[in-house]
Amino acid sequence: MRENARWLSASYLLAVFSGFGQTFFISLSGGDIRAEFGLSHGELGLLYMLATLASALTLPYVGRSLDHFPVRRIAAVVMTGLALCCLAMAASFSVWSVALAFYGLRLCGQGMMTHTSLTAAGRWFSAQRGRALSIAVLGFPTAEALFPLCFVVLNNQFGWRGAWTVSACVLFLLAMPVLLTLLARDRVPSVAEVATARPEGRQWTRREALRDPRFWVVSCGVNAPAFIGTAIFFHQVYLVELRGWTLELFASAFLVMAAGVVVASLTVGPLIDRFSARQLLPFTLVPLSLGCFVLGLVHAPAAAFIFMALVGISNGFNSTMVGALWPEVYGTRHMGAIRSVAFAIMVFASAAGPGLVGWLIDLGVAFDLQIFGMGLYCVLFCAVLAAAARAYRPIEYS
Repeated sequence: MRENARWLSASYLLAVFSGFGQTFFISLSGGDIRAEFGLSHGELGLLYMLATLASALTLPYVGRSLDHFPVRRIAAVVMTGLALCCLAMAASFSVWSVALAFYGLRLCGQGMMTHTSLTAAGRWFSAQRGRALSIAVLGFPTAEALFPLCFVVLNNQFGWRGAWTVSACVLFLLAMPVLLTLLARDRVPSVAEVATARPEGRQWTRREALRDPRFWVVSCGVNAPAFIGTAIFFHQVYLVELRGWTLELFASAFLVMAAGVVVASLTVGPLIDRFSARQLLPFTLVPLSLGCFVLGLVHAPAAAFIFMALVGISNGFNSTMVGALWPEVYGTRHMGAIRSVAFAIMVFASAAGPGLVGWLIDLGVAFDLQIFGMGLYCVLFCAVLAAAARAYRPIEYS
């Protein structure tokens, strides 16, 4: 960590500041946006879904730029775009301006900031890729722990538009100078590291990876957290109203989720280096399935903290494992292009969640029933991912 502090810190901070484009942060404005523009839960969810889908369609085209340009240049452009989108949200004056702000926040924040963080960490490190990714992933719980509570405080003092203006200032005045300084020099693996690295075998192109059925099967499983987490967090105002909780209580539960991510990511990173991401793949959805069953069946305030702890464990496990899985099975040479599609699928899953759940809420489908169904989906895909993990091994090690 001492030798690579510059690059580990850069990957970590890119993940931290992606929080301004993540659903757990954006959704805190949901109640104010619905009230100001006269939108229902389903209409706001549909608007968010369409904006996120548009960002998912854009991501494969802009995401492959990491194969052709230095990380520093990509980070500068993406952070500038994210800051401008925060200002656009603060200045939104119509439903369509909100939709455009959603699009930019999702593309630059959830999409490109996350994509840049994990792709850079996966490419910079080989022999200890799992550990490096586990450190980068810690940026997500940091944002989840700090950003929601900060937004609530800023919203109470300056209103939701003022909170978004402060967010843009943080990106311009703090994030950009620090990150551009850290990324001034690219990382070159040492001779000793190259000598001890595992052979990566065939270097797949994006076209070859997309023709591999296993890529799509695994994507349907590992993106369940994006669908479920985004759906529940986006409708968290509705959830706390149903339960009789306060928004402050649910926001404070993000601290528990952050702790779960930290513990899981630091645990799974060394396990990936010791075993492989493929061997750990079948277990990634177990905590999330348990969390959904708890939230769907238990209405006491403690359920919020138990659910968030299990979601945090699942997110830490899943983010680190998936970050190592794609380079492990498809190589690193075309990882920017391949991972951009994988991230687009993740963004698509996160887009479908709020829209579908909001539509079902408007139809009168019980939220508890929906959450329980999400848990059953996770149980099913634990078995599917176990089969997919076995299917990878003969081809990679033949």
